[in-house]
Parts: sequence; C-alpha cells; structure tokens
Amino acid sequence: MEGKPRPRATAEQALYAMDRMIALAQFGQQDIAARLGLNVTDLTCLGFVIEAAMADRPLAAGDLAEQAHLTTGAVTGVLNRLEKAGYARREADPADRRRVRVVMEETAQARVMEVYGPFYGRVGALFADYSPDEVAVLADWFTRAKGLLQESLDEIREP
Repeated sequence: MEGKPRPRATAEQALYAMDRMIALAQFGQQDIAARLGLNVTDLTCLGFVIEAAMADRPLAAGDLAEQAHLTTGAVTGVLNRLEKAGYARREADPADRRRVRVVMEETAQARVMEVYGPFYGRVGALFADYSPDEVAVLADWFTRAKGLLQESLDEIREP
C-alpha cells in the first residue's frame, strides 16, 4: 500500500478502533499469560524485567513494584511465581547487599517470543505497508498517546 492513497478516517473512528484494539489486547493478555503459565500481573511484570534486561539496566525489586503499581509484598509473590516458572531470579545487588535485583533467566525471552513472535511478525508486515514517514508518525502517536494514558491513570489513582 506504500504510496497509495489511504482511506480517510475521523478522529472518532480512530478512537473507536483504538478502543477495540485495546479491549482485544486486554483479553488476549489473559490467553497469552495462561499459555506461558502465568497470570496477567506476572506477565506484565515479566515485561518490565525483559525491558530492563534489553536495556542492560539493573532492575531492583522495589523499582519493579513501583513500575507495576504494586506493593513490595505483592511483588514478592510475583517474583516467587516468576522464579518457579523459570522466567526470572533474584540476585543480591553487588553495590548494596540489602537490595535485590530481578534478573531475567536466559531462556525467558525466547519462551515469551514463542508466543508473541507470530503477532510481532504480522505487525512487522503491516508496518511494511507504510512509508518510513508514516511509521514515524505512528511511533510518535503511540508514544504520545502512552504519555496521555499515563497522565490519565495517575489522575485516576490519586486519592
């Protein structure tokens, strides 16, 4: 489709399409988590662990609790389940032995990609239908929309 005219859509139509995609993704996360032997909260936390590992950035258990908006006690349960399932492990922080780092197991990303890989391949093929400038607009939109969603969630979470 690159170079071809695209159908026009109103902001309302785009918002509706986004809502439907988010709803499908929420239900899909339950299926993906079950396939990986996890629950949705554990899968979300595993995503943060993978993100930190890919950025070569240490992730403390307390930081994971903050990112996931969970108590440290709840994160203890998450980490117990991720360790039992073979996705992550705890390590003492070499700079501060009182802190615990969360480290991804070597096979974790490959196991997750077995499930997510086909979807990522399909989305990659979809991006190939767009010009680099169009993909840049999409990336900008997703980044900015994520910021707006975070802002809205922060407001909702305020007491």
